[in-house]
Amino acid sequence: MSAARIDAHHHLWDLSRRPQTWLEPPQMAPIHRDFTDADYESAAAGAGVGRSVLVQVLPDAEETREFLALAAGSRTVAAVVGWADLTRPDLAAELADLAASPGGGLLRGIRHLVQGEADPRWLARDDVRAGLREVAAAGLVYDLLVVPHQLPAAIETVRALPELSFVLDHLAKPPVATGEIEPWAGLVRELAAEPNVTAKLSGLITEAVWDDWDAAALRPYVDVALDAFGPGRLMFGSDWPVCLLAGSLSRWSETVSALLADAGLPDAEREAVFRGTAARVYGLKD
Repeated sequence: MSAARIDAHHHLWDLSRRPQTWLEPPQMAPIHRDFTDADYESAAAGAGVGRSVLVQVLPDAEETREFLALAAGSRTVAAVVGWADLTRPDLAAELADLAASPGGGLLRGIRHLVQGEADPRWLARDDVRAGLREVAAAGLVYDLLVVPHQLPAAIETVRALPELSFVLDHLAKPPVATGEIEPWAGLVRELAAEPNVTAKLSGLITEAVWDDWDAAALRPYVDVALDAFGPGRLMFGSDWPVCLLAGSLSRWSETVSALLADAGLPDAEREAVFRGTAARVYGLKD
């Protein structure tokens, strides 16, 4: 494929503007520093990535506004998945305000850190479902950040909201490090049976043993995703700079290329994973 790839999932942060307490544990030291748009642009160019989707890091609407303004002047960032409080009664007004802010036309989705919620059925709450309906009404997609035990509530929610387009981040973080496949695989297949869900091939190397992984360790999980969603509903994402804990953006991109080739995908289907699906779902224009 000669066309530049789309990275459907990366982050940026400036510790002087907004502390990132999740980076304070010792194992996070390699990425406990600032990561700028210029840093990402350099890493992306080395991996053949030409456009990207910048995804929220913290539950902070001001961060989303900053990301939108940054995207408006970026040569690489083509869309933003931001954050808004799904439970607030005036969410529709908040989403309209975000869309009207500088760069607001690049807002394509909303995400909440559901993986950090203690209630495994948080997505099934009435106030959360009401907020998700507002996300759909605003013409935005919703990025699902869940872990395997939260998938049952995610499946119920996707079925309850057929009008909303959902994107599963990081394949719901399967237990790559242990090599277990079930019940994750069965739940992902059940989720993928719903037509309003797509998924990102992202975040898998940080679920593996960071300093001891290869394509073979990831293949069972990628194969499940390919079989369940098909390449037309899968998109490549780097999860940069979090991925740096286990490997570079280039290494991950090359690994995905190898896994898709090993699966026998023709060029058109690999093109879907690396460009087409993300462009369609997030409304990216050439």
